[in-house]
Amino acid sequence: MNIANTYDTKVETLDFNILEVQTYTRINKEKGEADWEESSEDELHNLDGEIILLNQFFQIKQMYEIEIFSRALHEDPFKDFKVTIGANATKCKVYLSIKEGSRVSFFPNFEYQFLNLINKAKIRAGILISIFDDVLEKAVSKVTSIVRVEENVVYKKNEILLVAQGLEPTPTTNDSLIIHFNKKSETDEQDQVDYASRGFIQSVIADELLIEYIKPKNGKAGRNCRGEFIKPQEPEIKNEPTFTTDDTIKEIEDEDSIKYKAKENGYIALDGTVYTIKADMDIKEVSFKTTGNISAGIDSEVNLSVKEKDVMKDAIGNGMKVEVSEIDIDGNVGSHAIVTAQRANIEGQTHKTAVINAKKIKINTHRGTANGKEISITRLEHGIVNGDTVEISHAVGGEIRAKDITIEVCDSYVKATASRFIEIVKLHGSENVFTIDPLMQKTKKEALEENEEEIFELETSVKNLKVEIEKFKKVIKNDTASFNELKKKLVHYKKNGIKMPGAFVNKYKQFIKVQEHLDTITKEYKVKSDKHTLLTTKTASFQDNIFNARIINRDRWTDHNEIIFRLVEPQIELSFTPLQGSLDKIFGIVETEDGDYEIQAVKE
Repeated sequence: MNIANTYDTKVETLDFNILEVQTYTRINKEKGEADWEESSEDELHNLDGEIILLNQFFQIKQMYEIEIFSRALHEDPFKDFKVTIGANATKCKVYLSIKEGSRVSFFPNFEYQFLNLINKAKIRAGILISIFDDVLEKAVSKVTSIVRVEENVVYKKNEILLVAQGLEPTPTTNDSLIIHFNKKSETDEQDQVDYASRGFIQSVIADELLIEYIKPKNGKAGRNCRGEFIKPQEPEIKNEPTFTTDDTIKEIEDEDSIKYKAKENGYIALDGTVYTIKADMDIKEVSFKTTGNISAGIDSEVNLSVKEKDVMKDAIGNGMKVEVSEIDIDGNVGSHAIVTAQRANIEGQTHKTAVINAKKIKINTHRGTANGKEISITRLEHGIVNGDTVEISHAVGGEIRAKDITIEVCDSYVKATASRFIEIVKLHGSENVFTIDPLMQKTKKEALEENEEEIFELETSVKNLKVEIEKFKKVIKNDTASFNELKKKLVHYKKNGIKMPGAFVNKYKQFIKVQEHLDTITKEYKVKSDKHTLLTTKTASFQDNIFNARIINRDRWTDHNEIIFRLVEPQIELSFTPLQGSLDKIFGIVETEDGDYEIQAVKE
């Protein structure tokens, strides 16, 4: 800049040549500085060792003798070769960037001049030359080889080459405490935080990583390409564990960390300063205000007991979601609440919009929806029940779908649909509908539809194959005599070394292909016919049990109650309304001598 000002010219118009490079080193003492000593080229090669370069008292600098000249007076072969020098944050890695659109042509002494170009760029950036240059030769050689082969090169995209590499320091590790069990907040479909899911219970499984303490670790010193020593910072220690654990949590310690893992399933709790894994929890209520949603999981082995008994309050609040292994609720389940568990016991009542999902369910008063395997309800008040085995003490309206249904006292407006068995002990009301439907379960209905679709496809395929088989059988029958005669001629030609006519050979091969095709479609016909028979039998099996299915009323029949049986094949629905006062107790479906089906009173 000073020279440019002196000669009243712009810096961009000036360039320089490197005439001489002098490198000086010294190793200071703790209480004083040593004298600088010039290092020879051989001594510079010995500086590669980490012992010297990572000595914090070692220093290195360079001085350059240069010749400055005006660019206008010299032809520059790199005038269109736009390169810059950059480095990473520590300046331990230095890169040469070749800009997109750069042009360069090969000329004698290209490799030397290109190396000189890089060294000048490094000097401008304050980077030492000939010290950290182990990677430089590879970069120069790569560019030189391309230019030598192609002679004229245009860079169609930016390219970056590593041209110097110092000793990168290893960062210092500060201690940290990672709480793994504290899972992220749940989000809704719009990726907004669901504040109802606040993680009141953090369920864990055996061998799950709960907490991890990362120990502090000293970093390793480095030296960058400017020759500067990089001293690592002292690690900060702020997060040492202040808690302990009991025998439900194991500690695994190594030189890097301490890991705390669960020994068993359950939920993690902090009792004072002691972390522990528990299975049983008693709480007053589940609500947005107190707990938020509880999502421990049905396989978590977390057992929840909700103690709120007040009939005017909800033990499980409005819109709450609870998912645990087992749950005992002393009170009510509120509107739009969803309870999911392996076992659920509800002593209060369920709101009409509440949903209970569990393998085993017991409910006092049910108005909502219950989905499970074994379901027992004291009083059904227009609720919905879906299960395998359902027992109801008193039904006052509602919909029941199960394999087996037992109702002790049945009032009015009950729709009960079973695949095997419905029993009413006392019938007090009317407008009830009791239905036997083998396809009551969604999976069975879907399986039948799929089965029937496949049967239709097989019937079409078998029919077409049969027509094709008859066609090819006829062709073979008509051509067998001529084929045998042709075969004799070919054997004769071959035996006597006579060249076989091409037309004979082609005709012979065609006949063989016809026979092979007939064999193939015959096998296909047999496979598809057998499968058609199997699927047809399977369709019939969907309603096998309907002839053993029973609707039983142990009481006298009241007026306006309907019995329905749904057949699979043929797909018909039979209906029967027992007369008021009738003592017929057991009803089933019977095939008459005419092949028709009727609902009749049968023996138990």
